[in-house]
Amino acid sequence: MLKVMLVDDEPFILQGLEVLIDWEAEGFSLVKLAENGQEALDFLRENPVDLIFADIKMPVMDGLTLLKTVRGEAISDAIFVFLSGYNEFLYAQTALRYGCMDYILKPVQKETMLELLAKVRKQKASSTSDRIMRQELQENRIERLLVSVLQGKDEQKDLKEIAAWLQVTGPVRYVHIGIDIVRAEDELADEELRERRQNVLESCRKFLGEYGKRCFRDMIGYERDYEVALIYDGSLAVAAGQLEQVFFQQLHREIQKKLDLPVYLLVGKQVEDLSRLGHSYSTACMLRSFIGFREEKGIYFYEEEIQAERSVTVLCKKNLDQLVEAVKNNQRVEINRSLDALYDELELSGMETHVVNMNINYLLFQLINLAVDLDETVNQEEIMQRISESVFENQADRGSRRAVRRFVCEYAEYLNQLRKHAAGGVLREVEREIRENYAENLTLKSLSQKYYINSSYLGQMFRKQYGQSFRDYLSAYRISKAEYLLLHTDKKIAAIAEEVGYRDLDYFINRFIALKGVTPARFRRSREE
Repeated sequence: MLKVMLVDDEPFILQGLEVLIDWEAEGFSLVKLAENGQEALDFLRENPVDLIFADIKMPVMDGLTLLKTVRGEAISDAIFVFLSGYNEFLYAQTALRYGCMDYILKPVQKETMLELLAKVRKQKASSTSDRIMRQELQENRIERLLVSVLQGKDEQKDLKEIAAWLQVTGPVRYVHIGIDIVRAEDELADEELRERRQNVLESCRKFLGEYGKRCFRDMIGYERDYEVALIYDGSLAVAAGQLEQVFFQQLHREIQKKLDLPVYLLVGKQVEDLSRLGHSYSTACMLRSFIGFREEKGIYFYEEEIQAERSVTVLCKKNLDQLVEAVKNNQRVEINRSLDALYDELELSGMETHVVNMNINYLLFQLINLAVDLDETVNQEEIMQRISESVFENQADRGSRRAVRRFVCEYAEYLNQLRKHAAGGVLREVEREIRENYAENLTLKSLSQKYYINSSYLGQMFRKQYGQSFRDYLSAYRISKAEYLLLHTDKKIAAIAEEVGYRDLDYFINRFIALKGVTPARFRRSREE
């Protein structure tokens, strides 16, 4: 509703305008009836108004003075329309020069008012559209500048522009808000995951209120991560009247309530100002690799996860290097022997958390290097995160001898498959599986187990080869088979849906519409016409 104020010293004029038309039906709400310009001005100083109808001649303050004062002091950008008699034409002309939109001759006619209100709606819609477009352009610019900051290519003037737009002062953190898609990869198509990321973004912005512009998407740029980025400073917690950790806990709860998939926050290291944001960003990226080896939770703080007590840590380098070599060669007996030797040494040192973490982190990065040596295009952090998450499904196992044993054995097999299928040969088998068994419950996980290849790597190869996820490719193939059955058989749509692999008819119809733009029934009729 656009807010309207009527200003006239004649009570019968005010009452007549009030009942002349159905204001709400026209999209307007009467918020104030004022008897003179001063009363209207006092109201405007405290309340927003979109449209003002004002008489030109009034006691205390006339309409023209009201307009000059409002525009001169930038009190309101409300649209002004003056009510005037025939002998006040020159006043109306002057009013137009001061930014009055129009004037109406008394007595006011209903048709004239309706025409003017339509004109106001159109102008407001246009100005709103322009404002939104300008804001989107500025947001895109700030996002590009932030990417430069994260890459260390910032300039002082860019930092000032970012700080002013985001209203950031003092120490900042880069916060990564991610969706756990490992378990959902075989359940949701890319489009559905993008929708959920949009839900995360909207929930985050709603929670932050006026600071919502600090949220962005696609900042880190991992192709399958569907992440949202938040540029945080202490003013956010202060504005909410909370401690920092409580603020993040509440943010996590608010986002999680709106989503049917697990969400996690990676809170990067606090740095002194925006010029160091790239360092905080790097620590958030680092957390992405570490969380698979940590206790599973919703929020990870860099300072808590990366221990500073380097001087007292024990690095079991000899046993670690032997374990890495055994993993590299996929020697299962030697893997078990080296791992047991490693954990025996850790137990002698007391199995302190920071000691275990440091040794596992060393192992982690050495194993990443093995994968890169085989295929330099491997996304290091993403592969490591996906494998670690898939192995440490049981929270109680994280960091234990048993969990790490499972991890290194699977990683050894992953490296073995990486050697075999660097050229993508396994994809031909997966494509054959789709052609022959598309109606079955095919998943990336089941196929990766069948062909002894890590599901994360298989998904990465599939996307690189076909330009889309395995799930989207399978869906498109099923819909193409459904097309043929719709055109060449008289089978019912429900039967066709089940025949091509969809047990849920509504879901089948939605996927068909998403890919073909029409319902299955209309698709069939259009080809019959």
